[in-house]
Amino acid sequence: MHNLAKNDLLEEGSSTILFEPRELIDFQIAWNWQKDWQKKLFTGQTQDQAIWMLEHSSCYTLGRSATTENLLFDIENPPFELFRIDRGGEVTHHVPGQLVVYLVLDLGRYKTDLNWYLRQLENVLIDVLDGIGLTGYRINGMTGVWCNNEKVGSIGISCRRWITQHGMSLNVDCDLSGFNNIVPCGLHDYPTGCLKKWCPDLKMEEVRLLMKKCLLKRFGLLWTY
Repeated sequence: MHNLAKNDLLEEGSSTILFEPRELIDFQIAWNWQKDWQKKLFTGQTQDQAIWMLEHSSCYTLGRSATTENLLFDIENPPFELFRIDRGGEVTHHVPGQLVVYLVLDLGRYKTDLNWYLRQLENVLIDVLDGIGLTGYRINGMTGVWCNNEKVGSIGISCRRWITQHGMSLNVDCDLSGFNNIVPCGLHDYPTGCLKKWCPDLKMEEVRLLMKKCLLKRFGLLWTY
């Protein structure tokens, strides 16, 4: 297993371990981490929640009910590895320079309402953008966050017995060309954007720090290590 760097910030709230690997993480490895932690919560092996903040090697993921019509390549010969997974939503692309946040949280400690949870994740992304001087916003009837008419933040989750998996991604400083091979999230009329376009001096580390603060704000977490 990869060395998982842990954060040691402490605030009052629900006990949560934050893992921050700095190397690129293969998607399957991160998915296994989440499934294993969810199982630990199911079986009472731990009471701690877990969050991973990382970057992926390039890949595509399809939600459980996603259609392959949104793949603009031969499914037998994808340009990057392709995963069919158990989150909601359509196809998305992960790439270095995109900050991905996976959350294994017990919604029984918050609110057993998936709509509430999705809106909280959007709030986190909007808070992060605000912290770097950008205005993020929702579009009614859709999930995710936009900036200057471009989608910069995507969300896809799964939940069993009110324990969550998967989470959200934010395009910070990444090559967007891989998005041309798909219809991202099944949305034909909304281009994909990257924060670096409007903040050329933006560093990933700055976004990571903001993300931690905004997660603390919205979920009242207690980081443990």
